[in-house]
Amino acid sequence: MADAHAATNGGAESGGGLSLHPLSQFELKTYVPIHIGDLNLSFTNSSLWMLIAVAIIFALMALPTRGRAYVPGRVQAVAEMLYDATANMLYQATGRDGRPYFPLVFTLFTFLLVGNLQGMIPGAFTFTSHIIVTFGLAIAVFIGTTVIGFARHGVGFFKFFMPEGAPVWTAPLLVLIELISYISRPISLSLRLFANMLVGHTMLKVLGGFVFALGVAGVIPLAAQVAVTALEFLIAVLQAYVFAILSCIYLGDALHLH
Repeated sequence: MADAHAATNGGAESGGGLSLHPLSQFELKTYVPIHIGDLNLSFTNSSLWMLIAVAIIFALMALPTRGRAYVPGRVQAVAEMLYDATANMLYQATGRDGRPYFPLVFTLFTFLLVGNLQGMIPGAFTFTSHIIVTFGLAIAVFIGTTVIGFARHGVGFFKFFMPEGAPVWTAPLLVLIELISYISRPISLSLRLFANMLVGHTMLKVLGGFVFALGVAGVIPLAAQVAVTALEFLIAVLQAYVFAILSCIYLGDALHLH
């Protein structure tokens, strides 16, 4: 994987210039190489921007709320809005039983939200455009909710794969369908976010190339790029919300078997 990225980097940036290839913005760049046997744990641009996202979240949540002002400032108002939005989506999907899992959902939502939005900054790296990142988060949600389901219901969790009231003779087919649907959750969850980030940022890069290539006539793709940029900001927020709300729904299924 690392060799493939290195080869791509070399081809995209040959000649020492800045690559204008639409996909060059997604290339991993190693800052601190760390290899343990065949395991590559190198610190990359993706790692850096993840740490930046964590720092932004910490600054947004911890610093403005230290004073506990009765009349919140703008930053504190944003923090409280994110808190309320997460609490509402979790309560609607799980009820009161979901309260212990609020920190997990809140962390997941804010991490993806900041990661998506900071990818709109020119020169930044969109780590949510890599399937390994989105799938890693999705599989963690999948495993976590499955463990919670078995911990809460024991072997009774298998009832989830047989819809209540369905004829017994349909069990083999229904269980198979439900099982496939359940196993595909992390795939659909990760692909949705990954594809939206990848396609959106690629389109922005392509339109930006047309703006410079067409000169004066580039005003048309420039107008399109402004519109697509506004849409991308909306998609960045929406996709973080969709990922979080689906995670809450999966948690609700594990808690209540429905």
